[in-house]
Amino acid sequence: MATILDGKAVSAKIRVKLKRQVSTASVRPGLAAILVGDNPSSRMYVDLKEKACDEVGIYSEKHALPSDVSEDELIGVIERLNDDQRIHGMLIQMPLPKSISTKDVVSAIAPRKDVDGFHPCNNGAVMDGEERLVSATPKGIIMLLEEYGIGFEGKNVVIVNHTIVLGRPLAMLAMNRNATVTVCNHKTGDLRKHTLGADILVSGAGVPKLIKADMIQEGCVVVDAGISLVDGKTVGDVDFEGVAKKASHITPVPGGVGPMTIAALLENTVLAAKNSR
Repeated sequence: MATILDGKAVSAKIRVKLKRQVSTASVRPGLAAILVGDNPSSRMYVDLKEKACDEVGIYSEKHALPSDVSEDELIGVIERLNDDQRIHGMLIQMPLPKSISTKDVVSAIAPRKDVDGFHPCNNGAVMDGEERLVSATPKGIIMLLEEYGIGFEGKNVVIVNHTIVLGRPLAMLAMNRNATVTVCNHKTGDLRKHTLGADILVSGAGVPKLIKADMIQEGCVVVDAGISLVDGKTVGDVDFEGVAKKASHITPVPGGVGPMTIAALLENTVLAAKNSR
């Protein structure tokens, strides 16, 4: 049976370390979260991030905007926060309304405050092997695997997600660590042919039970970054019961990647505050 990659426990360990750093820092880190509309899931995620900030000692603000806010108005809020010296990190809770360009909004954030790591400057730095403010979910996955002594060098890494939030930055991070990377998505033809060769498999397609036991090799490390709601229950991409019998390590959903994403976000905020000096 696979070893559980306990993101909740590792995240708690990281928060203790960050709390010590914040308590002795000359500048108190500040994080601003911008929430557009009243999506219950988005509101819940922002509340969790606020709670985590309080636990660590990070100053936090929430800017809740109506769903009909214009793109110019939203960018105006971002520009004010760019100039706010109390704020060292800024995040825009996704998804945004279709009337707003996510690309333009993310590009309006000052790169030094882009703690979600979505800005083209920060993503471009990762491609060049320089990891500044790294996208929070991929960074969290790296931190989780490293905590369990799982490295990337020489490994075949298969990622079932090709978004700027997960798949693309994670591919760059894995390549920076000398892995061989294959990036797929849930529409990839004969997905099983690709996943069977994985030493490390990361899935974030948002398709329940997409990854089954016959799609992995014995001893594969399986990271489930997918989130779906089925009959009121949060589930991932992986058929956990079957896959756990073949994998060497596996993340649960919930309690795996989610807490690590928040831990990485907090660490990025502390780093941004240090860099502001």
